[in-house]
Amino acid sequence: MLEQIEFTTKSIHQKTNNFSPEIGIILGTGLGGLVKEITVEHVLPYEDIPNFPVSTVEGHSGKLIFGTIGGKKVMAMQGRFHYYEGYDMKQITFPVRVMKALGIKTLCVSNASGGMNPNFAVGEIMIINDHINLFPDNPLIGKNLNQLGPRFLDMSDAYNKKYIELALNIAKENNIKVSTGVYAGLTGPCFETPAEYRYLWRIGADAVGMSTVPEVIVARHSGINVFGISIITDLGVEGRVENVSHEEVLQVANAQEPKMTFIVKELITRI
Repeated sequence: MLEQIEFTTKSIHQKTNNFSPEIGIILGTGLGGLVKEITVEHVLPYEDIPNFPVSTVEGHSGKLIFGTIGGKKVMAMQGRFHYYEGYDMKQITFPVRVMKALGIKTLCVSNASGGMNPNFAVGEIMIINDHINLFPDNPLIGKNLNQLGPRFLDMSDAYNKKYIELALNIAKENNIKVSTGVYAGLTGPCFETPAEYRYLWRIGADAVGMSTVPEVIVARHSGINVFGISIITDLGVEGRVENVSHEEVLQVANAQEPKMTFIVKELITRI
């Protein structure tokens, strides 16, 4: 693992003239438009990066983008990796390890999710304040490398409270309606049954999706501060569960993308 991280980091440095980012961004569903806000200096397709997987999901293009937002040096993953694609947890989270090696101290992640909270509406923007890991695996299982992080990781502060407060203030200042909530991470690729939605709501989740949790675990293991944000693209509220498709999820996410992009751009500028 260490040799792979070192080799990949060295390769990226060579291709980006030793670009040293402060902030990493995983451009999940609903945050693709943030690329337009980056003053781009370098673009690396995943297939040109040693040891990187390649995204197979529609809407996830597969590039590392280096540049600046609001005077901050950033690197953005345009396309993430999912457990349901057949990748293991270490492959999914390998880019976060590389981000840490390149120098990032903050990670911003986004996703689309189904909402169980009856107060939510389709298109709701939810700032993630905690998560429930329901994946059948954990990226930290196996031999622990002390150079990467501790054997037993404290997850009591998975999502940085100062960033959450800052994002809420940004939203309030600009009359953008947002909520906060708990995100449950499952494998996918199936959307949930009505019974599963009921179960998730009863165990304390406000929304559910198929990503984010593994990357956040590894980011915290690496000592990286995390901000997470989600768009509620469909509802699994008891008595109001509707059929949903990937195309409909993308449609709702695209409609709310400008608002989510604005919040994250302002957050990065003010960090």
